[in-house]
Amino acid sequence: MDRVHVIRHKREHEGLSIRAIARDLGVSRNTVRKYLDGDGEPQRQEAGKRPQPVLDAVRERIDELVREWGWRTTPKQRVTGTLVHQRLRAEGYQVGSTTVRAYLAEQRRVRQEVYVPLPWRPGEAAQVDFFEVTVEVAGQRRPAWMFVLHLMYSGRDFAWLYERCNQVAFLDGHVRAFGHLGGVVRRCIYDNLKAAVKRRLGLGRERELSGRFLALCSHYVIEPCFARPGQGHDKGGVEARGKNVRLQHLTPIPCGASLAEIAGRLVEQLDAAAATRRSRQGGNVAQRFEEERAALRALPERSFEARQVELVTVSRQALVRVDGAQYSVPGHWNSSQATAYVGVADIVLEWREERITTTKQPRGSRTVRYRHYLDELAAKPQAVRQVAPELMAELGAPYEQLWRLLSTRYGELEAARVVAKLVGAIVEHGEQLVAETLSAALAAPPPAPSAPRQPPATVPAALQRYHVEATPAAAYDALLVGSD
Repeated sequence: MDRVHVIRHKREHEGLSIRAIARDLGVSRNTVRKYLDGDGEPQRQEAGKRPQPVLDAVRERIDELVREWGWRTTPKQRVTGTLVHQRLRAEGYQVGSTTVRAYLAEQRRVRQEVYVPLPWRPGEAAQVDFFEVTVEVAGQRRPAWMFVLHLMYSGRDFAWLYERCNQVAFLDGHVRAFGHLGGVVRRCIYDNLKAAVKRRLGLGRERELSGRFLALCSHYVIEPCFARPGQGHDKGGVEARGKNVRLQHLTPIPCGASLAEIAGRLVEQLDAAAATRRSRQGGNVAQRFEEERAALRALPERSFEARQVELVTVSRQALVRVDGAQYSVPGHWNSSQATAYVGVADIVLEWREERITTTKQPRGSRTVRYRHYLDELAAKPQAVRQVAPELMAELGAPYEQLWRLLSTRYGELEAARVVAKLVGAIVEHGEQLVAETLSAALAAPPPAPSAPRQPPATVPAALQRYHVEATPAAAYDALLVGSD
């Protein structure tokens, strides 16, 4: 282009002839005429498509190899140009690797999907997904799952960490997100995850949704929308934000005493970052969220119960199995049916009018609270002896002190007999009254030593030969006044 401007300058301003310009610049006179005749930039004109004899000879074979190997590949173990080139060379084709790779790249370009830039309106939609992360809880490194809800208009995020990627965590994440953001969007966009989709119906886009997920959608009046299978870019907003959150806020690996503590810090960091993170549409995320907040629907008066409801059987040992772990329940629940409300971190067990809450334990573990067996322990001193350390720890300090005193002085068996009677008193009068009485007794000073007993009187020798018989009171009934 610089040469074009020079040619025109020499012709129009310096007045040189075409021959002189061609001689000065070392180009042909036809080239000078072509640049002088055009009004704009010179355009390359080709007579027709250039022949590609080498590619034409292998084009059909390349397509055949791609079709043959298509069903034996994955997105991460895909067909490469180098592999196809090696196969072609082994079959005797004379072709370069650059030609093969360029042809495959062009075929991918033709087949690839064109992304449509979509506008988003305040309060219209959010995208939801789970991401696997690594955390350090109580000094132990372990995997966790990060739930992310991303508002498409403002770019505001909510994230929470869970031990498992199951339906309870999925539902609980929605409840926490809507509560934290202070409103509900009109629709949410998801993958075809099992927590929401029970199954796809045929080859169409119809889906049978799970009952609990339908209940969530009905409670918050949200429209569920789903991405096409295998097309993660259909919800590219949350995909990108999840990766960024993992890199920006969970690197280096976060540490904490519990997973809830780490998740709480993550929410605080995301809220603080919203005030500084720039939005593509201008301004920061926090400012755009203030606009979107007014368009969110109000939260319902009652929060959705994200717990999973299960019917469980109580064994003769007063144990129930929930999610692979065993938990004790009061003894009088034995051999009956109870209801378990399984949450993210705890489980509520209900039988008739009684409810107890216990911390959720990992699979294969067993949690026994011997308070649940007080009725049985009151009648079984040997069982009290067996579970004394655990039972005393549950009942508290005065019982532990009493057990030490009794077992040291009388031995564990006698101590267990005494404690069994004390457990019976707890069942009859309540734990608080017995604990207060026991604490007062243990805190009282020991009684003063009693005076020594007087030795029995000595009987004189003259009276020792007399035997005094004891007469029963009934022998004197005849002396009563008015008797026969």
